[in-house]
Amino acid sequence: MEKDLNQHKNRIAEKGFTVLDNIYSHSEIEKISETIQNIDTSKETFRKSEDLFAIWQFLKEIPEVKELIFNDHLKQIISEIFGENYFVVKSIYFDKPEKSNWYVAYHQDLTVSVDQKVPLENFGPWTTKQNQFAVQPPLEILENIFTVRIHLDDTDGQNGALKVIPTSHSKGIFRPETIDWTVETEEICLVKSGGMMIMKPLLLHGSNRTTNGKKRRVIHIEFSNQPLPKPLNWSEKMLFES
Repeated sequence: MEKDLNQHKNRIAEKGFTVLDNIYSHSEIEKISETIQNIDTSKETFRKSEDLFAIWQFLKEIPEVKELIFNDHLKQIISEIFGENYFVVKSIYFDKPEKSNWYVAYHQDLTVSVDQKVPLENFGPWTTKQNQFAVQPPLEILENIFTVRIHLDDTDGQNGALKVIPTSHSKGIFRPETIDWTVETEEICLVKSGGMMIMKPLLLHGSNRTTNGKKRRVIHIEFSNQPLPKPLNWSEKMLFES
């Protein structure tokens, strides 16, 4: 697996993303799904509509799911592909229902979740979502982050799989309206249940509406190994045993 992971590491560096299959068994996916289904959905960090159900600070809200997610496969991937001393800095659960019209235009993930709003050089603009502070940090912090997207359902172009623009992660802040389609290409990221996609947050990505009547549930986890400048802290910093 080590040689295979090195290929994925190289692909992330070059293209900005990669897809890995069979990270979780069918029974592991069932256990994760059951744990999520048995929760109280009335909290402020939960967002529910006809088109989307989401849980912000997912690993904080449902701590019992942590040991199910951080299996030996994921731990090895983090160690071999990311490197040393990485920890969780953000976690979200997305459930795009069978009849969802949820559409996401091309964008980069430019903010990080922090514990407070303080004036700091090169940090901004600031936003507040679900009672959580978010800010755009300096570019080097964004470039250091890896995003893992764990798929609980088979996902393709008909039920909202991510579409990406390969190599766009290496161009800094890239406004979607400036995309030159005579130069850039689009790729749909097909991921099977139990598989995962790893991407860099600066990769331009989006998703289409669901058209095949199948749901798409994804666990989104971001990792960094960098501290933030004092007095700022990651709002969801979570260590795990490697």
